[in-house]
Amino acid sequence: MVIPAYNEALRLPRYLEAVVSDFDGRGEPYEVLVVDDGSTDATAQLVEEFGRAYRAVRLLRLPTNQGKGAAVRAGMLAARGRLRLFADADGATPIGELKRLEPALAAGADIVIGSRVLVDPSVSVVARPHRVLVGRIFNWLRERLGLRGVADSQCGFKLFRDTVAEEVFPRVRTRGFGFDVEVLLLAQARGHRIVEVPVNWTDQAGSKVRVLSDGPRILGQAVLARLRVGRSR
Repeated sequence: MVIPAYNEALRLPRYLEAVVSDFDGRGEPYEVLVVDDGSTDATAQLVEEFGRAYRAVRLLRLPTNQGKGAAVRAGMLAARGRLRLFADADGATPIGELKRLEPALAAGADIVIGSRVLVDPSVSVVARPHRVLVGRIFNWLRERLGLRGVADSQCGFKLFRDTVAEEVFPRVRTRGFGFDVEVLLLAQARGHRIVEVPVNWTDQAGSKVRVLSDGPRILGQAVLARLRVGRSR
């Protein structure tokens, strides 16, 4: 599992505790790789403390803040597991939701992504109204860029086969929050099967994404990613 983290000293410990508890309960080998994206707070020190208590937890430290996309890329390529999940450090998607994704992978999917948009009576999505509206607009625009069949590209809870991660992530160039679109466009261009699954999700205080300032930037990153993938094809 890969968790990108930038100045997450307050939110990360609770999620790490939940992740370790869940994975320990499975009785299977696992790793939790936290990628510290140049944090200026105590994020790295906290992860190192967890690593001393839990051998499965390890730290990958980037020297400077490079962006979520760069952190996820570094983590997915440094990970060693046969299955590779990346999840946001705030724990907006509980780690227990992994059980919703795994059956689709077992059924033949190459990538399984959590969705806050697909309707399912068994899940609950709690989000602020303005984020829901902006998300719908972005998803409409994203479809115009050629990423079809995906209702929610931006949910930070995605599961990959190792071979697919090792094929796709070396080609990812988007360093910021818009990287998800490039990852999925690259995967689609290479014929990988992507399945979307509804997951429980709760908006967390302290989000690093600012809708008004980051929204246009994310869209711009998605447009550039589309151009790059189009040229590569």
